[in-house]
Amino acid sequence: MVTVSDPSDIEPNAGKVPLRRWFAVSAVALGTFAVVTSEQLPVGLLTSVGGALGVSPGTAGLMVTVPGLVASATAPILPVAIGRLDRRVVLLGLISLVVAANVLAAFAPNFGLLLAARFLVGIAIGGFWALAAGIAVRMVPAKYVPQATAIAFGGATAANVLGIPAGTLIGELTDWRIAFGLLGGLGLLVVVALLWLLPAMPATEPVRLRTLGEQFRNPVVRAGVLVTFLMVSGHFAAFTFVSPILQDLSGIDKAMVGPALLAFGVAGIIGNFLTGAAAGRNIRVTLIVISTLLAAVLALVALIGGTPVTGVILLVVWGLAFGGIPVGVQTWILQAAPGSTEAATALNTAMFNLAIALGALFGGIIADNVVLSAVLWFGAGLSVLASVVVSTTRTAR
Repeated sequence: MVTVSDPSDIEPNAGKVPLRRWFAVSAVALGTFAVVTSEQLPVGLLTSVGGALGVSPGTAGLMVTVPGLVASATAPILPVAIGRLDRRVVLLGLISLVVAANVLAAFAPNFGLLLAARFLVGIAIGGFWALAAGIAVRMVPAKYVPQATAIAFGGATAANVLGIPAGTLIGELTDWRIAFGLLGGLGLLVVVALLWLLPAMPATEPVRLRTLGEQFRNPVVRAGVLVTFLMVSGHFAAFTFVSPILQDLSGIDKAMVGPALLAFGVAGIIGNFLTGAAAGRNIRVTLIVISTLLAAVLALVALIGGTPVTGVILLVVWGLAFGGIPVGVQTWILQAAPGSTEAATALNTAMFNLAIALGALFGGIIADNVVLSAVLWFGAGLSVLASVVVSTTRTAR
């Protein structure tokens, strides 16, 4: 079996990367697609699940909250717990956990067991994200790292565009249990792909608790984690309420919200790969552009997004900006911590999931107690702060 023990195993200036390596990176992307779809699928099925299991929509929302909080906790813990275990074996185990969790959800007789399945999904999310970016980096020479990272994280963006809408549609046309069952089947395909394509990847250096502390003391890693929190929480504070924003503020018909969000997702995929290409040239400038663009578009939605045309146009630009955040910040962090990718990625993954939960929470408080458009200004303000953090972190490249 082929073994990849370190990025230095690949010639840094190699002109070509074996096609099998790119297929392996793509298999990791398929894994991120399955994981993110598993995490967010309940958003579109809350009413169906709540009605079938006799719980309120608010209680059914725990299907999203629980895995997010669990993921934020397991992301920094799991890399420490696995020690020197082969990363290929761990990744296969985590995807297998996703398969088991979705099958359990599909057959859950009550909400308590379904919530237990969602707890397992949270463990898999935190662990998979903490390892996936580091594995993609080890598959290609240094000059191809931004592209490999963009592919690996592109699976998450594709999940929002294709996976979640498709899963929701399947659940609506058939039954929500079938949607979870098919997602378990997709996870099984990922297991087969990773088993076939991914080489053995022994740990180069086990992650220890002190390693996490050391990475947090790295000024660029610390700034990257803060930027993730500011931009992701700002985005989700507003995006959680994108449907009422489009309908009440922009006057878009309810039937057109779905197609508008599809356009948002397609723009996000484009933004992901544009950022991956730009990151290799100047990641610091790229992040400043992304955070400034996100702040500007959120403010513009509040100011001039009062018509269907301007609302949709600005939503597309919003997707373009947000699509570049994961790969942009991750690339910045990887450049700052080339020898501790798992520890640095674990910190960023934990903050990303925490930012989703807190962004939605604070957005809800603002929407209920101020006005709906205030969530847009709140998100814009956090994005401005993110731009300031990047601009003042002079050690970044």
